[in-house]
This record gives sequence, C-alpha cells and structure tokens, in this order.
Amino acid sequence: MSEITKDEYQTDYVAGQDNVTPFGLDLHNVVFPVTAVLIILFVVGTLIFPSASKEILDSAKNGAIAGFDWFFLLSANVFVVFCLALIFMPVGKIRIGGMDAKPEFSTMSWFAMLFAAGMGIGLMFWAVAEPVAYYTDWYGTPLNVAANSPEGAKLAMGATMYHWGLHPWAIYAVVALSLSFFAYNKGMPLTIRSAFFPILGDRIWGWPGHIIDIVAVVATIFGLATSLGFGAQQASAGLAYLFPESISGGINVQMAIIVGVTFLALLSVLRGLDGGVKVLSNINMVIAGLLLFFVIFAGPTMSIIETLWTTTSSYVGNMVALSNPFGREDDTWFHGWTVFYWAWWISWSPFVGMFIARVSKGRTVREFIIAVLLVPTVITVLWMSTFGGSALDQIQNNVGALASGGLTDVSLAMFQMLENIPFTAISSFLAIILVLVFFVTSSDSGSLVVDSITAGGKVDAPTSQRVFWVVMEGAIAAALIFGGGGDALGALQAGAVSAGLPFTFVLLVMCYSLYKGLNHERGLLIAEGKM
Repeated sequence: MSEITKDEYQTDYVAGQDNVTPFGLDLHNVVFPVTAVLIILFVVGTLIFPSASKEILDSAKNGAIAGFDWFFLLSANVFVVFCLALIFMPVGKIRIGGMDAKPEFSTMSWFAMLFAAGMGIGLMFWAVAEPVAYYTDWYGTPLNVAANSPEGAKLAMGATMYHWGLHPWAIYAVVALSLSFFAYNKGMPLTIRSAFFPILGDRIWGWPGHIIDIVAVVATIFGLATSLGFGAQQASAGLAYLFPESISGGINVQMAIIVGVTFLALLSVLRGLDGGVKVLSNINMVIAGLLLFFVIFAGPTMSIIETLWTTTSSYVGNMVALSNPFGREDDTWFHGWTVFYWAWWISWSPFVGMFIARVSKGRTVREFIIAVLLVPTVITVLWMSTFGGSALDQIQNNVGALASGGLTDVSLAMFQMLENIPFTAISSFLAIILVLVFFVTSSDSGSLVVDSITAGGKVDAPTSQRVFWVVMEGAIAAALIFGGGGDALGALQAGAVSAGLPFTFVLLVMCYSLYKGLNHERGLLIAEGKM
C-alpha cells in the first residue's frame, strides 16, 4: 500500500471563516443572504399566485417523476447496497471522531433522536392511510394486485414497509455518515459541502460549495414548512373529530397549532441540544411506545401478530419486484407513490442527515449503519403491522368508517381506526399529542441543521440564530396556510420534491467521496498501527 498522508485533506478553511456578524449574529456571507432572498421570493410569489405556483411546480414535479423514475429507483438501490456493504467492509471499524472518541449520548437517547428526526411524524400520518389506500385501490395498487383481496392485503403491507424501510434510511445514512466523518475525522465544517472535499478540494469553499449548501437549506426549509403545515391540518382534523361540538378544525385552529408548536420549539431551542431535542425525543418514544402497545393489546392482537409476519415476508419477498423500474404495469401507483417517496426522502436528506451526523460522534461506521439502517426498519415493521394491520382487519370485518366509507381523508385515517378500539378518547388524544411533539422535535432539530449550514458549518453559533429559523419555519407554514391554503402547501411540497432530482446526483457523488475518504482514513490508521 502506498504511503497515505493527511496532506490530502488539509485545508486552511475553518468553520465560519467567511462569516459576517451583523446584530451579534454569525452568518455565512453568501449562503445566508442568497437563501433568504430565494425563500422570500418563493413565499411571496406563492401567496400572490397560489394556484399558478402549484400548477407550475406540480408540472416540474410530475416531469421529474415521470421522466426520471428509473433514475430514482436505481439510485435508491445503490444507496442500500452501498450502506450494507459498509457494514462488512474493513472500514466499518473506523470510529466517527477518531478511534478514541466516545459517544455523546446514550444508545437509547441516540435511537430516539434518530427516529424522531427521521420519520416519526410521517408514521403517524401514513401508518393507517397508506395500507388502506393500497388495499382499496385509492390511487392504484402495487404491482397491479387485485384490490380488496387477501393477496392485496399482504402486498399492501409489504409495499407500505418498502417505502418506510431500508431505502429511505439508506438515503439518510449516506448523508449522515458523510457529514459526520468529514466533520469529526477530517476536521472540516459541519456542512454539506465538506463531504465533497475528496473530489473538489478547496473549490468547495467557493461557488460550487455555496450552491450545494444553498440547495440543501432551501430543500430543508421547504420540507419542514410543508410538514408543519400538513401536520397542523392533521392535528386540527383529529381535534375536530375528537371534540366535534367545540372544535371546528378550520384555519384558526391550524394557525393556533402552528403558533403552539413554534413556541414549544423555541423553548426547546433555548434549552439546548441536551435539554431540548434529546428530552423531546425521549418523550416521543415513551408516548409512541404507550400508544403502540395499547393498540396491540386493546386491538386485534392475534391479527396484529399475524400481520407482523405477513408484513415482513411480503416486504422481503417483493423487494426486488418493487425496486425494478423497468417493464412496470402499475404506472399510476408506481409514480404516485414510490417515485414520489424517493424524491421526498432525498429532498429531506440534508436535514435528517445533518441532524443524525450532529448526534452520532463516537460511533463506529459499522455501529452507525446498523443503527441508522436496520434498527428503525425493525421498529417500523412493528409500527406499520400494528396500525395498518388493525385498519385492514377492521375493513375485512366490515367494522367502522374505513370499512363503510373507505379512505376519504388521509388526516383522519388514524383516528377512524382508533375509534373502533376501547378507550378511543384516550388513544386519540395520545395520538394528537404525539403528532404535536414530533413536530416540535422536527422544528427544533431542523433549526439546528439550517443554522449550522447558514453559519458556515459552525455548531456553536448564537442561540438567537436558531430562534430565528424556528420562527421562520412557523411563519412560512402559517403564511402559506392563511394566504394560500392547500394550493400553497401543495406548491411548497412540489418544490421540495422537484429539488430531489438534482440532489440525487449529489448523493451518488457523495457515496464515492465517502468511500474514498474512509479508505484514506483506514490507510492512515494502518500506518499508525491503530487498525
């Protein structure tokens, strides 16, 4: 092996080197102003022309999905294979932060933060709605399986799990491991551009790096604001369903929810990472565990146990067919669900990946991949089997609103399922609380990520900056709901999904860059006798 030195990765750039400090803030003098202008222009344009904006961005989204369906699916497959390979490769022994680094958080707190930031809120929204949609042919069926059939029920669970299992977590893992490795092992700023140093060298500190970070911030803000808006709609719909005589579930309630979530996120920000996100994530997992086990034991227990096996076997057995982009005959379902999901997960990857990177110092590469890729997948199988399985059991036995009226409102699906389980008021209220706490966690962790990027990779920027981003996320969501309603939120979501296409190229390059960096690190450790 040729001698490897650290010179390849030495750079004179330090986090925040290009920053300016107006009003006591600490901001990157290119990324922050350009991002702010782009966001303001988008929000103002969407508020003035909500329908036109949605139409234009929907066209861009649909064009990306229809024209590049093969590219999204093949790329997602590459990410899964790449991550699984890292588990077994010698570089799996490398520790993030150096061989003597120690984890900052306990394993359980770490798992909780991974899960809460990654997709906790999405599981509340889709755990019931998605399997029901596939089973009843709400918008196509996976692999053209017959709707409302035993085979349809099995594939509904397997296809749902496919969208929430290894593939999305592999996307997050690629970004998270790249960022944490280059920040904590190579001493670079904790920002997206750092992951491309092995390829671009010091050019990442110029416009190529600026563009990468700007796209990441815009995608993160759009994704968070969209989720906060749709989450407010789900929570308000749940409250109106639970308290029909006193709560209307209209715009006023949605605005109140956004204000409340933003206020709680502010408190979390002021308490810091240890006292804020970590505590909230632990609370999330406790409430989620209570709700999960309540439904298991109060609902159709034996059916859920059977569904657990059905979901796992259908997921594994149909993974290859569902991952194949060629010769598909289920275009409506394939484009409307799978390709959309992959674009959405990729657009979210800067946010989730950077947050996971921020809390993963001290873990080995092998431990990191197993935790980020496999543990959430196992937990998600249990979650989907419990909630989705209970909903399908009710439909098959002609019980409740989902059986009689089908899937009429996605935001109500969870509550319609819980209505047919004992102690409905308690479980539904618990679900609403869980939705809200998940959103507080997402808002807080999202502000941490955006602040780090717009501060040039610094992790110790003034707290006031994170306060600013929390308020901005809430303000954007509130403005879009109040000024443009569903069209404005739809436009924002379409914009985020469209950003997934160029960012897919970024992630593929990131895989190569990470592989090159890990091999370089392994060579150094071997030369030093540490590996």
